[in-house]
Amino acid sequence: MRAKLTYAVTAAVLVFYFVLVGSRGVMLIQSGTVITVTFGIAVLILPVIGVWFLWKNTQFVRSANRLAAELDAEGGLPVDELRRTPGGRIDRDSADEVFARRKAETEDAPDDWRSWFRLAVAYHDARDTPRARKAMQRAIALHDGRPVQA
Repeated sequence: MRAKLTYAVTAAVLVFYFVLVGSRGVMLIQSGTVITVTFGIAVLILPVIGVWFLWKNTQFVRSANRLAAELDAEGGLPVDELRRTPGGRIDRDSADEVFARRKAETEDAPDDWRSWFRLAVAYHDARDTPRARKAMQRAIALHDGRPVQA
């Protein structure tokens, strides 16, 4: 719940920022000189990119949560079997062991979204966020029946 609240607050702050920057861009365009119109258009591009990025991330999070809920209902969510350091961080060797099993599971069933979901969790636990995201995107695509990029 805390993560959802943090995400919502961050998204609200970003939307406020986008509106603020967008209004400045409109003010520059309304000034009417060639330079201010050019800067105004450039300033308006930034919130558009930001809104697109926020929208895509929100869609990704909602899809990943939908898959997690479905996998939980099936009883297939990965069990947290990772050892922790005294400070509470995940032990690297433990994460590598679980990752090796999840990778083998995914290689055995490359078209199963469930195995890709569990692999994404293992990547995340191993602190490999870019690969975790790619694996989760693949799980979402497989679940939704969309073409999967190699």
